[in-house]
Amino acid sequence: MSAGEGLLQGVRVIDLTRILAGPYCTMMLGDLGAEVIKIEAPGRGDDTRHWGPPFTESGEAAYFMCVNRNKRSLTLNLKSERGLEILKDMISQGDVLVENFKAGTLSRWGLDYEMLQEIRPGLIYCTVTGYGYTGPYSSRPGYDFIVQAMGGFMSINGPKEGDPHRAGVAIADISAGMFAASAVLAALYARERTGEGQRIDMALLDSQIALLTYAASNYFVSGETPARHGNAHPNIVPYQSFTARDGQFAFAAGNDSQWEKFCGAVDRPQWLHDERFRTNSARVQNRDLVAAALDDLFVTRDAAHWLALCEQIGLPAGPINSIDRVFEDAQVQAREMRVTAQHSEDGDVPLLNSPLRIPTAPTSIRRAPPTLGEHTEEVLAEMFGLDAASVAALRQEGVV
Repeated sequence: MSAGEGLLQGVRVIDLTRILAGPYCTMMLGDLGAEVIKIEAPGRGDDTRHWGPPFTESGEAAYFMCVNRNKRSLTLNLKSERGLEILKDMISQGDVLVENFKAGTLSRWGLDYEMLQEIRPGLIYCTVTGYGYTGPYSSRPGYDFIVQAMGGFMSINGPKEGDPHRAGVAIADISAGMFAASAVLAALYARERTGEGQRIDMALLDSQIALLTYAASNYFVSGETPARHGNAHPNIVPYQSFTARDGQFAFAAGNDSQWEKFCGAVDRPQWLHDERFRTNSARVQNRDLVAAALDDLFVTRDAAHWLALCEQIGLPAGPINSIDRVFEDAQVQAREMRVTAQHSEDGDVPLLNSPLRIPTAPTSIRRAPPTLGEHTEEVLAEMFGLDAASVAALRQEGVV
């Protein structure tokens, strides 16, 4: 592979997903070089095309733009017999199929995994649903907010004495998309060795619960239901936000060595000899006392002073940035996490960049998020040799 080629160059993904979890998966595959063909309903498309404001000048929803780069859009009426025939023909020329309809929808259309393996041996078939294909909830629709609530995530987020909080972004959807992309990559690797396809059953609820990590492990070991600690950490103290003279900042002493270094830098040797403060285990048991002592210290100087001190002695600390300040940060700019791409109607549009850094095969934004059906003629010509008149006839029939 030459430098600059995507790792998934030559892999074709048939994308039947919409909203967030499925599109996040296919966006990741597209970022890695796969050809992603997003199939949308004529006239309406992905639901998120209508989720706003904000919208671009041409009317494209910012929400849709966030997870649909590096894709081509083809409209196809899957409620028509001809539309399903075209879809089957597309799948027969694809490597990966990703869909997030309610469990069993494609089977009712005659597009179950076993049948598709006959028309495309080696196909990797990934379903992304709310609750998976097994269990008593398998027929339920999946929504991120509901899954955050059911999966325990909200119970450990929010102020200690307040209500449970959801995450500020759709973390269940996004994590399911990431896990799905990882599973697809593993399946592609396995196919290189065996020639066999795979069926991947990815559920939002499973993905959300997997993110509980140490919260679940704490429960398994102690038998105690984890409580909310606001911005504090259940197992490490101090590890939270604090209020300086001019505002809040984030501070952590991740181990006893860092704590000792900090106490020396702020001339608090007594904290190193106080049995309530000396070790992390003791600090966890006396978290309120530790936090109160640090509050009294930090409020005496501006946040910039404490951030500079932590930088000087090598301790983790940082400002609590609003979104606008995130993209003004020198580190974020150096890593080019905000980029632009040429949109067919809006010109240069700002987008998030992929966080994947692979120097020998870098990810790239080859395509801005597409307008609805922008590539219908192009894709049908490439895959089936249809000319403009044939596509126009399909459009007249309501197929595309």
